[in-house]
Order: sequence, then C-alpha cells, then structure tokens
Amino acid sequence: MRWPVLVMVGSLPGGASDGAVGRGGAGAVRLLAVTGRCVVKILISADMEGVTGVTWPDDVLPGHAQWQRFRPVFTGDVNAAIAGFFDGGADEVLVNEAHWSMRNLLLEQLDERARLLTGKHKALSMVEGVQYGDVDGVAFVGYHTGAGTEGVLAHTYLANSLTGVWVNGTRASEGYLNSLVVAEYGVPVVLVTGDDRTCEDAAGYAPGARAVAVKDYVSRYAAVCRPPARTAAEIRAAAREAAALAVRTEPVHGGPFTVEIEFDAEHLVVQAACVPGVEPAGERRVAYTSENMYEAIRCFKTVTTVVSSAVEEQYG
Repeated sequence: MRWPVLVMVGSLPGGASDGAVGRGGAGAVRLLAVTGRCVVKILISADMEGVTGVTWPDDVLPGHAQWQRFRPVFTGDVNAAIAGFFDGGADEVLVNEAHWSMRNLLLEQLDERARLLTGKHKALSMVEGVQYGDVDGVAFVGYHTGAGTEGVLAHTYLANSLTGVWVNGTRASEGYLNSLVVAEYGVPVVLVTGDDRTCEDAAGYAPGARAVAVKDYVSRYAAVCRPPARTAAEIRAAAREAAALAVRTEPVHGGPFTVEIEFDAEHLVVQAACVPGVEPAGERRVAYTSENMYEAIRCFKTVTTVVSSAVEEQYG
C-alpha cells in the first residue's frame, strides 16, 4: 500500500524534526495548515463476530448466504463509528479489515470520508497501520471475547482448535492482544463494540475506552440483539465521545511477553513446536517468549497458520 506523504511541522520527543517529510515517527504531531491544530487520525480495526445481529458461524463465513446478508450490517456498524469520529473532530479515519479473508466490508457502501485497508498478509494483521506513527486512537469494531470464555462466537484467531491464550499469565482475547500491540506505539484504544461480554473484557485492557454492546450474550451461538438502526445510533454517539480520547502517549514497553497457547488436540502441539522458539509446555500447550509485542503477535500468527494446516475434518 502506498501511504500519503505527510509534512511534519512539529514533533514531540522521539518524533521527526520540524519540516521533515515522511509518514511520521512515533510521537510525531501533524498540524493542519489552515487552523494550526493537530490532525487527529483514527484507525478502526473491524472484525465481524461482534457485529449487530451476528450469532452463527454462517453469518461470518464467506460463501454463505448469511455472510452476504450481514456484510451490509457489518459495513453499517463501521460507518456508524466513522460518522461518530468525524462528528467528534477526527480528520482522518482508516478502516483496517480484520476478519477472516479481510475482504468483507462493502467499499461501495463505506462512508466516503474514510479509507479502507483491505486484504490479507499484513505485518500487524488486525491492527495494521498503527506502526506508521500517525495514528492517534484505535477502535475495535465488531470484536468478540477470547477462546475458552463466555461470549457470542468466542474464539482467539482459530474458532475451535485453539482453546485458550495467555500472555504473562493473563487470559487474552484478540482485543487484549491487539491492545498490547498498539500500546507499544503509544496509541490508546478509544472505542470497543461487540456483545456485552466483549465490553466487559475491554474494561480490563482499555478501561478508559467507550464501549457499545450491540447484543447480549445468551450462549456461544445465541444473543438478544438490537436492531441496526438502534445500534448505529449508539455506536455513533460513543465514537463521537471517543474522538476526544485519541491522544497519543509515551509507548508502553511491557516485555518480555510469554505467550502460552492451548489446543484441543495433542498433535497440534507437535505442529506448533515446529516454529522456532515455540516449545511444548504441558498437556496440549505450547509457549514462547518475545521481547516485545510486535514480535509476539507475529510469532502468534505463524503458530496459528501452521496449526490451522493440521486441523482435520470433524468426525465421530
């Protein structure tokens, strides 16, 4: 992807010097030439399991009629967040697709003020774009809880074969993992949407963020849902408030990080241990340690990719 050239007219410690040209380093401040105020850029990481009305695998798996049905709903949740951020004073919104093939949102229906980063094979996957130094706040739209916990379509990267993830002993959802990644760039999580259990999870890793529950958990495959018009209004209002929270801070370097992964079958441990640095760590578990979350999440992606190739057809 080609990123726009930005003119740096000021900086915080660690940023580019006055007049430098580039994407912007960590801590860099961009100013609007007309008003002199700081440019505010939001990155929306858009997943699908936590979208309004979604409760069943067919709702989110490409190729199914239900997936086609929920693509406009997914786009609607994202548009509500985009509108709210612009209402709150944001100048730029970049939406990064973060579900499955990462080609689910309908570009032709997306709010024309935003830009869409779509497609797979991105260095930071779900939070791609945060590493370029010009993002002030991150929103997790359509998120869900982690593997082994209560929540609609709860999982962490792999739907069934991965049964739990822990980082330094704390059980980790995708939201928790991604919050640790963006913290290394000094970027706060300012908005989270999903089911009510997802909002409870977010209170642990982003206590200052605005949260919107678009449905209430009943089981992994059932929820009490609110109509899209209602959830869109709630998401937009929360995003408007969240825009004020988009203020970069000093990067948080909390490493080293020991990541422990539990699978539903022992042969997956053998496969995962093929990845350099990953070792068996007890029954159906592997573990590895990385000095920072950038490396930790990249290793995690590698493990899940290798393991997914070893998941066989269901039987019994």
